Amino acid sequence: MSDTYLGMPSFPEAARESTKDTRLRANLTHATHTIRDKRAKAVAELDDWARLREAGKRIKDETLRHLDEHLIRLEQQVVAAGGTVHWAADAAEANRIVADLVKAIGGADPDKREVVKVKSMATQEIGLNEALEAEGIAAYETDLAELIVQLGDDRPSHILVPAIHRNRGEVREIFAEKMGEWGRPAPENLTDRPADLAEAARLHLREKFLRAKVGVSGANFMVAETGTLVVVESEGNGRMCLTLPETLISVVGIEKVVPTWRDLEVFLQLLPRSSTAERMNPYTSTWTGTTDGDGPKEFHLVLLDNGRTATLADEVGRQALRCIRCSACLNVCPVYERAGGHAYGSVYPGPIGAILTPQLRGTASAVDASLPFASTLCGACYEVCPVAIDIPEVLVHLREQVAEEGVGHRAERAAIGAATWLLDHPAALGAAERVAAKTRKLHPKRLPVGPAKAWTDSRDLPEFPAEPFRDWWKKNRR
Repeated sequence: MSDTYLGMPSFPEAARESTKDTRLRANLTHATHTIRDKRAKAVAELDDWARLREAGKRIKDETLRHLDEHLIRLEQQVVAAGGTVHWAADAAEANRIVADLVKAIGGADPDKREVVKVKSMATQEIGLNEALEAEGIAAYETDLAELIVQLGDDRPSHILVPAIHRNRGEVREIFAEKMGEWGRPAPENLTDRPADLAEAARLHLREKFLRAKVGVSGANFMVAETGTLVVVESEGNGRMCLTLPETLISVVGIEKVVPTWRDLEVFLQLLPRSSTAERMNPYTSTWTGTTDGDGPKEFHLVLLDNGRTATLADEVGRQALRCIRCSACLNVCPVYERAGGHAYGSVYPGPIGAILTPQLRGTASAVDASLPFASTLCGACYEVCPVAIDIPEVLVHLREQVAEEGVGHRAERAAIGAATWLLDHPAALGAAERVAAKTRKLHPKRLPVGPAKAWTDSRDLPEFPAEPFRDWWKKNRR
C-alpha cells in the first residue's frame, strides 16, 4: 500500500477520539441506518437471493483458484482490442506507470498535465493523487462524495459514500470556501439543499471534463472472455471520464476479473441491491480496448497486485478477495457506526477493511495489527455480504497470526504467556485455583489501575467459586 496512511494511530487510539465526536456519530447513525433499511427491502424482492449469493461466492472462489489463467486471457483480449496492459507489483510501480503516461501525453506544457478521475478505491489505496501531485500533475475527483473529500482536504470514511461523515451544512461550507481555489468563482448564496449542492458541483466540474486529455478510472469488474472493463455508478460522472478524454488509464486490482459475461450477470444483480439498494445501477459503462471515432484513442490497463498475491496464498484469508466493494458490511457494523471510517487508518474501513488491510499491508505495525480486533464478532457483516465472505472467521484467523507474531500490548503478551505455562502444568494450575478460591473474598470487582482497567470500567470481574471444580469432582464422583 501507499504511505498515505502512515503515521495514523492504532484503531483503539483513533476510536477513543472519534467516539467522542457526537456530530460524527449522529451523521453515521442516520446514514447507515437509512442505507441498510433500503437494502433490506431491495434484497427481499428477490426470492432467489440466497442462490445468487451462493453463485457469486462460487464464481469468485473458482476464479481465484485459477487467477493466473484468467489474467493472462484478460491481457490477451485487451491487447487484441487495441489496449495496453501494464503489470504493477506494488503502489510505487503503479504510481510511476500512471505518472509516466500522463507526462508523456501532456509533454512539457504544465496546463496539460491534469487528469479527471472516476471514483477508484485502487487509486486511493496506492495514493495516486498524492503521487501525481508530487510529479506536478493535478488530479480532479469527479464523484460528488470524492469531490467533497478532496476539497475538504479530508480522507474517505466509507466505501460507497466516502463523505458519509459530513452533513449537508458541512458540505455547503466546504464548497463555499474551497471551490474558488480551483480556478472558478466561488458559488454565491449557496444553500445546503442537495439540488443546489449538486448543481454547484456540476458547474465546477464541467470545464474539467471538457478540458482534460486523460481520464483515470478503476473498474468494478473485468471480463476475461472479451477484455471488457465495467464501471457502475449513479451520477454520470463516470460516463464523462470514460468517454471524453483522449486517453483512458484504468488502475484495477487483479482480483476484479471474472471469467465470462455470464458470470458478470450474477454480480450486476448482487452489487446494486447490496450497495445502493437499487435494482440496477443508473449508469453501467463497459469498454473493450479502443474504437476508432468512439471514445478514447488510447487505453491503458494497470493491473495492480500490491499484496493481493500474498493474500491469495492464505487459504482462510483469501476470501477477502471476493469483495465487490458494496459496503453492506459497514452499514450493519456496530463498531463502524460508533468509531467511523477514519479510525481504521486505511482506505478500506469497516469489517472488510479489518480483514483486507492487514493482509495487503501485513501486520508488522501496531496500526495494522489492531484492525482484526476492531470487531465484536457479532456476525452481522457475514449475514449481509453478497458473496458470503465469512468475515468473523477471517478476523479470528488474523488475530491468531497477530498473537503468533508477538505484536500487541506487552501486558497482554505477558498474560497469555503466563496462562500458557499454567495450562501446561496441571499441578500448578490446581494449586492456583485453590489459592484463588480461598482468597475470593479479597478479590476486587473492578481493577483500579493497570492496562485492564478500561475493561472493568463497564463490567465486573467474574467471581471465583468457593471450591475448584477439580476438588468438587474428587469429592462427588462415584
